[in-house]
Parts: sequence; C-alpha cells; structure tokens
Amino acid sequence: MEEGVATAVLCIVAGGIAAQVLAARLRIPAIVLLLGLGFLVGPVLGFLHPSQAFGPNLRPLIGLAVAIVVFEGGLALDFRELRAAGQGVLRLTAIALPINFVLGTFAAHLIGGMLWGPAAVFGAILVVTGPTVILPLLRHARLERRSASFLKWEAIVNDPVGAILTAIVIEILVGLPHRSGEEALTELALHLAEGAVAAAVLGVGSAFLVAWAFRRDLVPETLKTPLLLALALVAYVLPNLLMHEAGLIGATVFGIALANLHVPGIAELRRFKEALVVLLVSCLFVVLTADLDLAVLSKLTLPVLALTAATLFVVRPAAIWLATWRSDLTWRERLFVGWIGPRGIVAAAVAGLAGPRLSEAGFAGGDLIQPTVFAVIVATVLAHGFSLRPLARRFGLSVAADAERLAIVGASPWSNELALTMHRAGVPVLLVDTYPGALRAAEAAGVPTLQAELLSREAEEGLADQPPDYLLAATRDELYNALVCTRLAPELGRERVYQLAPSEDHLLHAETGVSRDSRGKVLGNGGFDFEILTERHAAGWRFTVAAAGAEDVRGAPCLLIIRSDGSLDFPSPDHDLGEAAGGDRLLLLRPSAEERPEVDRTSALASAA
Repeated sequence: MEEGVATAVLCIVAGGIAAQVLAARLRIPAIVLLLGLGFLVGPVLGFLHPSQAFGPNLRPLIGLAVAIVVFEGGLALDFRELRAAGQGVLRLTAIALPINFVLGTFAAHLIGGMLWGPAAVFGAILVVTGPTVILPLLRHARLERRSASFLKWEAIVNDPVGAILTAIVIEILVGLPHRSGEEALTELALHLAEGAVAAAVLGVGSAFLVAWAFRRDLVPETLKTPLLLALALVAYVLPNLLMHEAGLIGATVFGIALANLHVPGIAELRRFKEALVVLLVSCLFVVLTADLDLAVLSKLTLPVLALTAATLFVVRPAAIWLATWRSDLTWRERLFVGWIGPRGIVAAAVAGLAGPRLSEAGFAGGDLIQPTVFAVIVATVLAHGFSLRPLARRFGLSVAADAERLAIVGASPWSNELALTMHRAGVPVLLVDTYPGALRAAEAAGVPTLQAELLSREAEEGLADQPPDYLLAATRDELYNALVCTRLAPELGRERVYQLAPSEDHLLHAETGVSRDSRGKVLGNGGFDFEILTERHAAGWRFTVAAAGAEDVRGAPCLLIIRSDGSLDFPSPDHDLGEAAGGDRLLLLRPSAEERPEVDRTSALASAA
C-alpha cells in the first residue's frame, strides 16, 4: 500500500512538472499536456489509479488543494481593476451566471437527452470557468488589462458560486422530496445563508487578522507563508461543516480581502504561493484525468458530443451576449469573452461527486454527468487554450508584441537615443523615468514611455499595459539599478534583467561585492557604466543596428543581438554570448565622427563579450 501511494505521488508530481516545463518550451498551454498525461498513465496504460492508491482520502485532499488554488486566485483580484472593468465584471458574475445556468439546463435536456434533474445539475456545474485554467492562459496570452480583468474576475468569483449552486440543486432534488415543501425551502434558505455568511465573515476576518499581525511584526518571516496557507485551509474547512462547498467562498474571500488590504510583504509571499499553485494544479489535472474509468468514457455518445458542442458554440456565447447587452463592452470584447470559457478543476471535482450522488438517489441519467462534464473540460481546454492568443491579437485585445519588449529604466540623452534606435529598428521598447522632461524627446519621436517610479503601484499598472520581456536598468545610481533588477526578476526571470556596469569593482567583486541574487546581469564587458556611455554619446558616438553578416561591421562594441525570432541576447560577463546567425541583427555603439577600423563581425562580438 505504501509503495503504491509513493509510486502514485512520484508519477503525479514528476509527470505534472515535466509537462509544465515541456509546455513552456513549446509555448503551448500546459493544461493540454497535463490532460494528455493523465489520460495516458490512467485509462490508457493503467499505471496510475488515484482512487485505489489514496482510497477515500482522495476527494478531501483534492478539496484542500482546490482551496489553496482559489485562495491564490483571490490574491490576484485587485479592486482597482474595477475602475475600468467594473460594469463588465458585474454583468459577467451577476447576470451571465443565471443565464448560463438556464441555457445549460435546457441544452442538457433537449440536446443531451438528460432528465430535468440531472440537466439542472449539469447546468449548475457548467456556469464556472475555472481559474486553474484561465490564469495560466492569461499569463501565456498577455491580454490587455480590461479583457484580462473580465475573464479573471468571472473565473474566480463564479467558481465557488457554481459549486454552491450545484450543491443547492442536488439538495433540492435529493432532500426536498422527503420533506414538506415550505418547511424544506425555509430550511434550505437558512442553511445557505448560514454557510455563505460564515464563509464570508471567516474570510474577511482572517484577512484583517493577518494585516493586524503582520503590520505589528507579530509573526516571524519564516512563519508568514505557513500561516497564510493554514488560514486559507481553515477558511475552507469550517464553512464546509455548515454547508457543502461553502468553503470555496471562504478561501476566495480571504484571498480577495487580503489582496486589497495591501499588506507589506504579501507580494513576496505570493510568489511562493504561485509556485505552489503551479505544482498543485499540475497534480490535480493529472489525478482527475487519470482517475477516469474507460467505462465512463464509453458513454461519450453522439448526444453527449452534441451537448458539448452546444455548450461551446451556443450556450456560453448566447449567455455572455445577453448579459452584456447595452453595456460598455465593445463588440470585440463581447465576442472574445463569449468564446473564452474553459472549465477546470472545480467543475471536474464537483462532477465526480454529483453524478454518483444522483445515481444513488435513483435519478436516471446521473451517470452521464461526469463524462459529459469531462468532455466539455477537454473540449474547452483545447479549443480555448489554442485560440485565446491568436484571437486576442486578431481583435486587438493583446499587449504581446511580435518581438520581445525591452524596458529601459532611466531617461538620459544616450538612453533616449538607444530607445529611439531600437524603436526605429522595429524592436518594442518602453522608456521609464519619473521626470516628465526626461521623457519628452522620446515621446516626441513616438517611443512608448512610462512616467512613474518603477517600484510603485502606479508602475505596476503601467507595466501591465505594456509588459516587458527584458529590463535594462540604466540610471546613474548603480545600487538603485540593482534594486530594480531584484524587484522585477521574479516576474521577468532572473536571466532577463540587466543593469549598467558599476563604476567601481566593488559591485562585482566575487567576495565583497553585491551578490548575484541582489542585482541584475551586467551589460556588456563590464566597461559600459553610466559615465562612459554619457561621455561617448557627448563625443558623437551613436547607436546603430546592422545585419550580423554586414561588411561594414567595424570594431564597435555590441550591446545587443536581435535574433531573427524576435528574442534578445545581451553580451554580459554573467553568461556566454551565443553566436550571431544569419538573419540576426547587432545593436552597435559607433564613433560617428571617426574612421572605423576594419575588423570582422567576430571581433565586434568579442569586444562585447
């Protein structure tokens, strides 16, 4: 038994993370590979049987993992986003949800051939759009903030509501026939209010408790993350004792309240929880897919497939279109949000419980709920996962550029010219500075700019509209440059943040210098500090972009290789520079008033490396 559990855990964790890494390399939605992996090791090959390995503990463990996922999702909901997307979010959560429920129920009955009871349960389950799928897809597609807010708020808010709606429908179907109608309805209403209020109070109360304790330094740093995870589980488990699935409200409300109290240090803690959630989501999708029975999959008949198609192409688009009628959403946003609605973990978990319960209660067709819901999950993950990014770009709702974007922090005469040169070469660039006068020349030339302190919340919102792929900290203050690189490294990647070389060796000294963990990579060969670049620019040196194989490449220092696929490669003593290939371009710093010595391309690269 112990060996079986250990083998199952190994397959789930190792396989899930391997799928995530492979998906990142292939630039495809990770959920697709996770579903395929679970299906392969479970129903196809029979290597993994989660229900047998974990026994009755599997469902509670899934519930606890889902609680942490929805808590982390709640941390992503900032009320400031509602300034631009509030009306759309309200319509998607308050109006579209009941319309989805009604249309989904009718579709399940008329197209899927289900009785009205199971059809209502199916309609309730399918009102959710899982954050476990939406949030990774949003990070992959990089939508503009307004459209991303619509999908993010809908997914996170509707997830617990849909689970509770399913529990209510099941209670009405299973419990009411055994009691008098008026008494049963009153009892159900009180039961619902009791669970929802307890969950909301517990979630908000836990958030204020954390804010109070953290601001008074009552919790050691090493215990802050464990405390948050423990409170998230408490906010999930206790309301569930009062009402089934009410705990999802508690965990979600806890995350939302904590995010909007703006407690110092939460951003650092959230990064750890994001990594944990990636692991949990990977495991959950593998587990739930591997736990499918081939007998269940054999029930994927033509009516079930027709119902799946109707859910994708009719039910959700119609519900969103009706809910957003005469709203401030553009027709592009309405079409886009109406199409994108992948289902995730909560739908799968609830379906796995709802179907057997209806079957045990004697409802014919209860056994169709699980295979139909899984068919919808797979169809929406595949269809929406692969279409979200190209559709967003087609509708102009994506902020992702064709090439990778560079943010340059610090506007000076030479950095303005650097930004302008890259802009004219077709490389997306963003120049950031706190002083509007320093940005005026770049703005006049059409270069995108951001006037903000990069470490402020205002800058976070500005960067969300023009998210960079690389960062170059180019201010005069080398320690500020190091601070900026350290702050942005978790979002961009530690290998994608650069700063100017220090004016003295103390910043880079192996023993006494600033640790590599506390600074960015150094640009160039260590000789490009702020003063040298300023002096060379004043002396007439200029930035130019030349083809890697051009004959006129002289011994000018190379600051950047612009790869043919749009990626950027910076010379740095912190890594080995790759060779420039055909189609690549070089960003060079040349003395415009002096005769350039005749050297080949390799020499130019060597001077920078």
